[in-house]
Amino acid sequence: MTVGRVSATEAALALIAELVARHGPLMFHQSGGCCDGSAPMCLPRGELVVGAQDVYLGDIGGQPFYMGAAQFEYWQHTHLIIDVVPGRGGMFSLEGPRGVRFLTRSRLYTPEEEAALPPVRHGPAA
Repeated sequence: MTVGRVSATEAALALIAELVARHGPLMFHQSGGCCDGSAPMCLPRGELVVGAQDVYLGDIGGQPFYMGAAQFEYWQHTHLIIDVVPGRGGMFSLEGPRGVRFLTRSRLYTPEEEAALPPVRHGPAA
């Protein structure tokens, strides 16, 4: 059984492809910070320095997704599903001018899925 920590809806994957075509390689980061709460931020890759306090969760649409370690403590038992909804997102996130925003949905892992999860990696993706 292969279990990932993050996936994306078809709508999110389509938007990611559009943003990659326009901006080049991207990265996602969800920090739980003060400005945009727990909204996933889509940035040009390298725009945000990823450090040891960040957890690499996997790729969506070929782009790495990170979460701040403090927030990961709350979300570690859930599979994250990145979606797109109408509305204004984070002021620094690339999808904002399009009138849509990325949104994190989640579901709890089954005990079998949780047992099959790979260990988390801190810092930049390999």
